[in-house]
Amino acid sequence: MTRRPTPGTGPRRGGLPLRLRRSATAWERQRPTWRDARPALIDSALKRALARPSGNWYVLGDARAVRPGAPFGRTVAGVEVVAWRDAGGRLVAGPGACPHLGAPLRDSRVRCGTLVCHWHGLALDGGPFAGWEPFPAYDDGVLAWVRLDEAGGEEPLDRPVLPVRPRAAASVSAVYSGTGVCEPEDVVANRLDPWHGAWFHPYSFVDLTVIGAPGAGAAADVDSGPAGGGDGFTVEVSFKVAGRVVVPVTAVFTAPEPRTVVMHITGGEGAGSVVETHATPLGPDPLGRPRTAVVEAVVAVSHRPGFAAARAAAPALRPLMRAAAARLWRDDLAYAERRWHLRSTGRYPG
Repeated sequence: MTRRPTPGTGPRRGGLPLRLRRSATAWERQRPTWRDARPALIDSALKRALARPSGNWYVLGDARAVRPGAPFGRTVAGVEVVAWRDAGGRLVAGPGACPHLGAPLRDSRVRCGTLVCHWHGLALDGGPFAGWEPFPAYDDGVLAWVRLDEAGGEEPLDRPVLPVRPRAAASVSAVYSGTGVCEPEDVVANRLDPWHGAWFHPYSFVDLTVIGAPGAGAAADVDSGPAGGGDGFTVEVSFKVAGRVVVPVTAVFTAPEPRTVVMHITGGEGAGSVVETHATPLGPDPLGRPRTAVVEAVVAVSHRPGFAAARAAAPALRPLMRAAAARLWRDDLAYAERRWHLRSTGRYPG
């Protein structure tokens, strides 16, 4: 697509990354984006994403949520899963039902790295025992993953398909989790539509321009790194701070695997930061509708000297980062749920 300048931004104020918009455009007067957000283009990008291998890996959730001394349970793709930390702190996972009489292991106890069933005391150390077989598990330092080969049906991979991230020692990370009535593809489709940002989230984004998008016939390969290869969406956008004060950035959206969309900040404040959106199928709700967990990891980095203080204050920052993500996903889950509803009733126009 043709590159357009980001409108309405003035010079930097001092040494800060802030800019003052010279003329604030009313929400209803901003440039319409519906002609650019062509359904065929979004659908083509979605189909390419869904065709990429996942190796049968699914995000369980925040790696910090699997704490030493307590089990973590979640149903993934209809499979009941339990995870915990063994005596060495290693992530282990397996079926969530006790092989003895089916007790919910998520409600059991972990003692010295061993999961002890609270019904009859059957003890699991993470290895095969009494008919219980572990699932491959992976802790990438931010997220916990489980591999479910029967549910995924693909050629398994030794580890998940991971995007490039900033070094853990130089970044601050936080993970938001939410659940919607939709399928993973509806979440992925939402993230592969960057044109909706300033219209749907005016409290957070202004002056959004998509300056690069793959054509409907773009190659199926994708670079999961910041450059995005030839199959990424490149966006210039300003994050709202207060009034007409904004922080402009350039970001690239790519889909390295079928249930993940990654936004890399490639220019402006926070260059190198990433936002990973992972969609994990759960199982049907009581009405038989599909449920999907959105697990979004924000890994922030900055070259500014003051960022060291931010890293030191990470425990206090994480709730704020999660709250910001939750506000956006309140809207974006409504988008995904609406998309699924229209698809399921044969009324989706795309």
